[in-house]
Amino acid sequence: MGIVDITLSDVKGFGRQKGLLQQYRGSDAQIRFQRKLKVEVKVDPGMVAPVLEKITLAARTGQVGDGKIFVSPLDKVVQIRTGEERVELP
Repeated sequence: MGIVDITLSDVKGFGRQKGLLQQYRGSDAQIRFQRKLKVEVKVDPGMVAPVLEKITLAARTGQVGDGKIFVSPLDKVVQIRTGEERVELP
């Protein structure tokens, strides 16, 4: 599909769901953050549209909380170990 790199992270956050109400030691507690999965992919520029379509089809349930896809260009990549910088082409 043109995915060059992928990173999956367990994260916490909230959006329109506004969190949950749970019992903790006999008291109600508002839990604002919910567990979420963050997926970051680096994609060849010509493959952005097909990868977006594939991810959307796989992730959509039609329920609040399906998530969002943010698309942004990579202007530069820096290899921390070597200090090598690479400018990414649009």
